[in-house]
Amino acid sequence: MRFLSVVLISVLWASACDAADANVDDVDSKRSGILEDPYDFSKPPTLPNIDAPTQEQIEASISRGIEFLIQAQRESGAWGAATQTKGLNIYAPVPGAHDAFRSATTALCIAALLETASNNEAAMAAVDRAEVWLFEHLDDVKRATGDAIYNVWGHAYSIQALIRMRARFPDDAERIKKIDDLIRLQFDMLTRYESVDGGWGYYDFRYQARKPTSDSISFVNGCVLLAFAEAKCIGIEPPERIVKRAIAATKRQQKPDFSYLYGEYLKDQPMRGINRPGGSLGRTQCCNCALRAWGDEKITDNVIKNWIYRLYVRNGWLDIGRKRPIPHEAWMQVAGYFYYYGHYYAAINVKMLPPEEQPPYQALLADIILARQEKNGSWWDYPLYDYHQPYGTSFALMTLHRCLGAR
Repeated sequence: MRFLSVVLISVLWASACDAADANVDDVDSKRSGILEDPYDFSKPPTLPNIDAPTQEQIEASISRGIEFLIQAQRESGAWGAATQTKGLNIYAPVPGAHDAFRSATTALCIAALLETASNNEAAMAAVDRAEVWLFEHLDDVKRATGDAIYNVWGHAYSIQALIRMRARFPDDAERIKKIDDLIRLQFDMLTRYESVDGGWGYYDFRYQARKPTSDSISFVNGCVLLAFAEAKCIGIEPPERIVKRAIAATKRQQKPDFSYLYGEYLKDQPMRGINRPGGSLGRTQCCNCALRAWGDEKITDNVIKNWIYRLYVRNGWLDIGRKRPIPHEAWMQVAGYFYYYGHYYAAINVKMLPPEEQPPYQALLADIILARQEKNGSWWDYPLYDYHQPYGTSFALMTLHRCLGAR
């Protein structure tokens, strides 16, 4: 009898939960306008009616962010350091992990200032100092230990910084050769640290072999692939075999609704929170624009529009993880460091749309970013030693730069 009671209670509880979930889904669907069929991307979404930020507001916010980066630059010319060593900081074996973090952060700051402040004398002086540091220290960016491969971030973002540095003085042949050689060096390093099945991860806890044995991580693949695509656009071809393997590894992690697994190691848990649309909000933006940049016709304009729309109306899934000191402790197992990263790649997606169709999506992104600027002009999403404000501010600046309309 007791067994039957337990079974009956379980059935009733399951029915109640199903009914509650159905009601929540129904209400949420009506409120957010998410597609009834999550696999139907045949049309654009109906956008929310917001007061679009003005160009003046966006430009004022950018100016404050630029000023923060100028003031935050370290005497060495770099941004970020292994300071603020709170007990909650992530695993980062010295010195290699911090060589990687510092180079990636400095590269992002260089890229942000070159995109947004080319007419600002103080900002360009900061870039001059940062370029000297980057030229001197890129050779130091290597695998920290057998299990920590954070250097992949440094290689990827330094490619993007170097491309923007290259355009700064187009008639300086000696400088351009130096930069091109450094870009190819990053290709070589990313080839060396490619995961055994293609793509890249940033940990290898299993065997710590010379060739990383870890599965690739979808959003690392997206980040590197987009850097490779930018290099190809200026005539510096990345290694074709490595590109093809990274694309294949990313597509293996793509779900039918264009959410992406966190990493291929979670392929047997596709409905785990972090692999569901709410957990993939930041990753989807990066993976979509990277695959589209390499010619994936499945990433249509409507896929881009719907996922930017989701990023706006369901921003809470990302925002609730923002500034939490422990990675993945928030709902959907979201980590804070997805926040400005995700919006930056969403802005890149916006610029892939036809120019006349970009403004509504630019307004959505600008509305989010302007509201989260700190009093000191910075943006930050995850407390990472002393790197978080410079990298967060760089992502936000490059996002807002892509939200400015035609001038």
